[in-house]
Amino acid sequence: MSLSLRLASTDATEALAQALARHCPWDDRQPLMLFLSGELGAGKTLLAAALLKALGVEEQVRSPSYALIETYRASAGEAVHIDLYRLQGADELQQLGLTDYLNPNTLLLVEWPERAGHALPPCDLQLRLTPVPQDTAAREVRIEAPSAIGRTWLQAALGRSAEPDVS
Repeated sequence: MSLSLRLASTDATEALAQALARHCPWDDRQPLMLFLSGELGAGKTLLAAALLKALGVEEQVRSPSYALIETYRASAGEAVHIDLYRLQGADELQQLGLTDYLNPNTLLLVEWPERAGHALPPCDLQLRLTPVPQDTAAREVRIEAPSAIGRTWLQAALGRSAEPDVS
């Protein structure tokens, strides 16, 4: 399942994040994987921060650009925000200790997943953000839900029509 949306503003990006958070299918058997792709400045960290806040994270959300991994206590589990931009290859992923975070009731938000090659577990949702050149606040987002959990999550978050009110 996949779809494309135009997000007209940062408010629309945050609205999408809030919709995803409201319907996050925390799983007591396995972690959830959400991948965020797009060039620098596409809105990945904006979306991740809005999602984390909507999941009940009370502390300040920090960009994991330098630490690479930030963990947060969310209302229903643990959220792990990972930024792989500085990764030089998939072999470096092992050094980050990613397997320590692959726990039930854990949501892993991974920015720049393509830097890890095929070393990451499969994702439940993948969002690819692309800035709209004529409008600095707008972006296009392509959402793919390759897993059954991801498809259920996406349908719940965006409604049966899969058309959210994010304009």
